[in-house]
Amino acid sequence: MKIAVFGAGATGGHFAALLARAGAEVSVVVRGATLAAVRQAGLTLRTDHGELQASVQASDDARELGPQDLVLVTLKSHALADAADAMAPLLGVRTPVVFLQNGIPWWYHHAEGGLREGRRLPALDPRDRLWQAIGPERVIGGVTSSACTVVAPGVIEVRGGNRPLTLGEPSGQDTERLRTTAAVLRDAGFPVEATAAIRGAIWAKLAQNLASGPMGVLAPVPMKELFAEQVLIDARLRIQAEVTAIALAEGCSMSMDFGAQMAFVRQSSHVPSIAQDAAEGRRMELESMFLAPLRLAREHGVATPTLDLLVALATLKARALGLYP
Repeated sequence: MKIAVFGAGATGGHFAALLARAGAEVSVVVRGATLAAVRQAGLTLRTDHGELQASVQASDDARELGPQDLVLVTLKSHALADAADAMAPLLGVRTPVVFLQNGIPWWYHHAEGGLREGRRLPALDPRDRLWQAIGPERVIGGVTSSACTVVAPGVIEVRGGNRPLTLGEPSGQDTERLRTTAAVLRDAGFPVEATAAIRGAIWAKLAQNLASGPMGVLAPVPMKELFAEQVLIDARLRIQAEVTAIALAEGCSMSMDFGAQMAFVRQSSHVPSIAQDAAEGRRMELESMFLAPLRLAREHGVATPTLDLLVALATLKARALGLYP
């Protein structure tokens, strides 16, 4: 099976390495130092159980790779629109595209049904570039939670193992392409759940992202240090209650084991990815992770006082650092 990973950073490199190890014909679209490193030495994945090497084809031009059987897109959400045309050469007539981004996705209202069916989100897809170049009908929604970090170009560290991966059609249908994609990723070692409620999975991940992300931007330290303070544990609990309320207003139900979450984060040396971006001077996914959910809260009249405060402060910090317009 020919699989292209567009944007093989932390998450993309993790997927590409394990898919290649499982026998797929994997290519990655990357640039700069990562392109040079992958061409020279392949991808290196450092895990809790040791290190593995994977040989993949690498290019900065998708036209060299041609149409694929499956495309995984792991770019940051704010980089998607500018890359839309560059992804097009990877698409055959029936090529599905799995988008693995944090937060509210650009295709959120596609195949949703109801009064908002097909509504665009200009802040996430300026000038409909993704809608036109890729097409929402190709999309398989994806939610991943593996803790990945790029430690050097082409070298990715993964802690805590391969965590659950959720895939789903925006329509909620059980399709052949969804089953095939899930099977390929399971064979690569990912614990995959195919769901009829992908938006619920998106909100469940958002509850975790928002529970640590805004505080992590303000204090970019490992989670075990961030949540050593009871006042921050209390804030996390309030945030998750607020996100749950937004999700319910959106018609999405979810359940969370707060005790299990805290047991994990109290031992975790992982710094939230958005906090890593802030600390290293990279643009953050504020729109999809912080601002789009709050816009939906305002639409439904859901009160989010804790999030409002922390997101406002995190956005001010991002602007002060020159990382957000």
